[in-house]
Amino acid sequence: MAAGDLLLTGLMAVLLVGIAALLTRIEDWRSYTPLAGGGSATGETVVHREKPAGIVRWLTTVDHKDIGLLYGVYAVIALAVGGIMAMLIRIQLVTPAGAILGPNAYNSILTSHGITMLFLFGTPIIAAFANYFIPLLIGADDMAFPRINAIAFWLLPPAALLIWAGFFLAPVTDNMIEPAQTAWTMYTPLSVEQANPGVDFMLLGLHLSGVAATMGAINFIATVFTERDDEVSWASLDIFSWTILTQSALILFAFPLLGSAIVMLLLDRNLATTFFAVEGGGPLLWQHLFWFFGHPEVYILVLPPMGLVSLILPKFSGRKLFGFKFVVYSTLAIGVLSFGVWAHHMFSTGMDPRLRASFMAVSLAIAIPSAVKTFNWITTMWNGRLRLTSPMLFCIGFVSNFIIGGVTGVFLAAVPVDLILHDTYYVVGHFHYIVMGAIGFAAFAGIYYWFPIFTGRMYQRTLGKAHFWLSMVGTNVTFFAMLALGYLGMPRRYATYQFDGAIAPLAQVETFHLLASVGAVILFVGQLIFVWNIVQSWLEGPVVEDGDPWNLEDDGLLDREFEWFDRKLETAVTDGGEEEQSVLTDGGERAESDD
Repeated sequence: MAAGDLLLTGLMAVLLVGIAALLTRIEDWRSYTPLAGGGSATGETVVHREKPAGIVRWLTTVDHKDIGLLYGVYAVIALAVGGIMAMLIRIQLVTPAGAILGPNAYNSILTSHGITMLFLFGTPIIAAFANYFIPLLIGADDMAFPRINAIAFWLLPPAALLIWAGFFLAPVTDNMIEPAQTAWTMYTPLSVEQANPGVDFMLLGLHLSGVAATMGAINFIATVFTERDDEVSWASLDIFSWTILTQSALILFAFPLLGSAIVMLLLDRNLATTFFAVEGGGPLLWQHLFWFFGHPEVYILVLPPMGLVSLILPKFSGRKLFGFKFVVYSTLAIGVLSFGVWAHHMFSTGMDPRLRASFMAVSLAIAIPSAVKTFNWITTMWNGRLRLTSPMLFCIGFVSNFIIGGVTGVFLAAVPVDLILHDTYYVVGHFHYIVMGAIGFAAFAGIYYWFPIFTGRMYQRTLGKAHFWLSMVGTNVTFFAMLALGYLGMPRRYATYQFDGAIAPLAQVETFHLLASVGAVILFVGQLIFVWNIVQSWLEGPVVEDGDPWNLEDDGLLDREFEWFDRKLETAVTDGGEEEQSVLTDGGERAESDD
């Protein structure tokens, strides 16, 4: 243990020295000269220093577009890691006795899967879109604090290394340092009593990712408030910027609380304090602190995807978003109500029934603004001129999955139902319908919609549709099977399920686990197609020559980011850029439709 503590101290010292070196760069970080070349988002000509070439550019850039791309690549890598962990979990549960993993390995992968998907994929993929497009959408030259923006990103790679450290160090330390086995909720007393420095690594990594998210939130708030173009009023602010603004406010209230709770947990683990001691009712204190962060975190993750769908779906419906003001108001309502529902995760802890009733009421009430958005999306499509492009398909898939995830959440908000279904696979199915079926689908919609701007090329549209259908089928097969397992009484977080008759017939439970694993394979194949499509199209896809690749101007729906993209293309031609091949359909003919 002494050697593990010494190693932990050394790594943290190196990390702090690196951060200090970053903060004291030679440049004056209080002033900013953008590194990006070209014109500003408002169309004015600005003289900039030229970006350095190669790896130096990506290590030193403060351009919001470059940082957005860094966030995106980071998030996709985290998605791949978390997805592989998910596949290991599903393979393990194909057989009742467990197929490939021991209990400790299963608990380690289960813990890291949840934390990776929520903190290393969910938040960064949203930051990728926000960093790249918020300044373009509001007519700003860059973020309000470009260097702080860069620092916020560069805190994330060491955070990931700390969270995954146990996997790297276990072989070389003879399993003295193992991955954390606390589950992503880190409930005490388990997380206090688990004598494993890997838990400390994980907690420090989480803390670092929280600091990064908080820095980014401050930057987004300052940017939207102070950097908007004169023509962009609060009334004309786009819906994606509204959701990012609300998300940033939630982060400011939620993440510092998580950081404080993590510090208390670290003190309990290493300095024998008793914040979460069993004798004092401490385990419930941890749950209150964690879920006061944890439930707003769900909306921190889902509000910007709602904004993406609200922005993209009208473009392929041929009409403006129905009830724009109500979508904005419902976003703000969710932001406020999200801090009043945390104890619905604790209905089974024995709390006062009067408190349970009040939390149940608020938990049911928060479904109303979500339903408002859902009806607005459906009404926007009603009698619209629908174009089933890949972004539109993923938006429709988002709405479908969000309805299932939302309705199953309403069941869990009711105390009598929750007492039966709490800590079963029903909760896992509900949560994954939101995280993968909604948040993931919105992220894919955003990637495909803005892919021409990111890369200057067009993706392979047939592969984009194949990605959607495999993802849609895989998501619903996997997570609907989990809902059924919950009704059968299958508890979550178990590496094996060797029971017969006490809860449900073993054969029935095994069948639904097998079905969930088959769905996971389908989902996994879809993501392989996605990665191939993105990488291959980025390198060799047809070059986009039209600043309006989706023909949005015909319906008066062309936003500022595509106007910027059009000016960028015109500037490239003026500067002597060579004209390359046109965007072709899969049949090799000139594209006349959008997909």
